[in-house]
This record gives sequence, C-alpha cells and structure tokens, in this order.
Amino acid sequence: MIVKICGIKDLAAMDAALEAGADMVGLVFFPASPRNVALAEASKLAARARGKAKIVALSVDADDQLIDAIEAGIGPDLHQPHGSETAARVTDLRARTKKPVMKAIPVASAADLAPLASYEAVADWILFDAKAPKDATRPGGHGHTFDWSLLANVKRGKPVMLSGGINPANVAQAIEAVRPDAVDVSSGVESAPGVKDRDKILAFVRAARSAAMEKAS
Repeated sequence: MIVKICGIKDLAAMDAALEAGADMVGLVFFPASPRNVALAEASKLAARARGKAKIVALSVDADDQLIDAIEAGIGPDLHQPHGSETAARVTDLRARTKKPVMKAIPVASAADLAPLASYEAVADWILFDAKAPKDATRPGGHGHTFDWSLLANVKRGKPVMLSGGINPANVAQAIEAVRPDAVDVSSGVESAPGVKDRDKILAFVRAARSAAMEKAS
C-alpha cells in the first residue's frame, strides 16, 4: 500500500510525513488552493524529501511555462494534473517532462468514469477523487468522500490511487471498499485548511499500513 501525503507547505509537515514513512509527498502549485506553495519554498521542501519519498507535483490546467518552472525548480518524480486536462495533454506532459503522470478523475456518479479508458491509455497512474461542489474554486482538497461502490466493478488498466475525504478514521474502510494500490490524504490530516497536523499524519499512515496488512493476510 503506497501512502501519499499531499498539500505539504512547510518543513515541519514534510518532516512529519517522512517520519511517518509516507511513500509520496505532494506539493500543490495552484494559487486558489490553501495548500499552494511558492516555487522557492517548494524547492526547499523537495530537497528535504528527495531520496526519502517520491515527490509529486500537483497542478491544475497548468501551461507549459509553469510545468517547465516546476521541472527546473523542483524536479519532481511524478506529475499530477488535477484539472480538466485532456488525454492529449497528459501525453504532452509525459513527453515534455519525461516523468510519469498520474491523472486525477473527479467522481460523483458512474457517468464520471466515462473518460477512464482514454486516460488509462496515456497515464501511468489514475487517481480517483471526489468531485468538487459546483461553486468550488478548486478541484480537490474539500474533505468530501464519494460513493466508493462506484469503483467496485471498474476494470483497471493502471495503478489506482484513492483520494477524497479519506482520514485516519475511515482509511481502513476505504481500502477495504476499493482495494486501491495507493491512498492519498490532504485535508484529512489537517487542523485547519493547509495546516498539517503531525499526529494526524502519523495516525493516517499507521492506519493505512495496518489495513493493507489485514487485506493481504
């Protein structure tokens, strides 16, 4: 079970994620998010994590200029386009960065899974997230779950990461319901929007690992 702590903004949160044993750490490059991080600060965070956890750069409908700046300043291991990027754009990102790409798909109903095949054809990972409310200013990080049973009969061609409202209290249930390859948390380990809580991070990773071990036994 791969565990990702996303939306890290400061060294204390990064240290907590690394101490907990997170496999991936996410840096958000989207100004509308309370978890947005400036490139200069992100460079320091990436330096702390390099070699200890995979660095994931989350962007939302980013242009080539931002992608190039992220590559130059951060050098992430993985890109996570989290907006309305097309399959063609995912292909472009892989070619431009020479890095794996994890495409987020927002889910509220079965109809939202229609683009899955086209994304699986070009992405390295698929991330299922809860669809944002209609009036939202950002596509994720709202702390809402979605109906996990929608994924029960979905054939998977690529590794799957589950996100959206997961926290230390429900991550075991999420793993049991979806049986993902990875779980992703952001707001579920915060004391306030964008403020990570060390104890919650530790509890989340511990709960995810325990649930994965039970699933494997």
